[in-house]
Amino acid sequence: MNIVSYIQKINSVGKYLLVAVLALNILSLSFAQSAIGSALKELCNASQTFLGGAIMIMILLAGATYALGQVLGAETRARATVWATAMMTGALIGALIYLLTPIIIKTLLPSASYSFISESTNPCNF
Repeated sequence: MNIVSYIQKINSVGKYLLVAVLALNILSLSFAQSAIGSALKELCNASQTFLGGAIMIMILLAGATYALGQVLGAETRARATVWATAMMTGALIGALIYLLTPIIIKTLLPSASYSFISESTNPCNF
């Protein structure tokens, strides 16, 4: 079982999946109303919807890659460690974007009433 070629196959499919998801997000934003406030709210909702699952998948894939790399040879172990570190870094950056998007959009919409403690579970309800 050649783990390197298997992960490269996953990466080749994954990049097309990522482009498709981003294209669908852009299409959903293009159908938003002409008002910039509505488009920013749609951007916030799209980022909150997409990034939650993406962060979870990145963490799971990082753990699986690291674990599989530990049972193989030294060169593959080193590559798997680098890949897992890169995936965890991507998940961390995604988590920062996930947390900061509603705050940044709230500052761009001065008329929005937003508080950190609210009854709503959706942070994009302005």
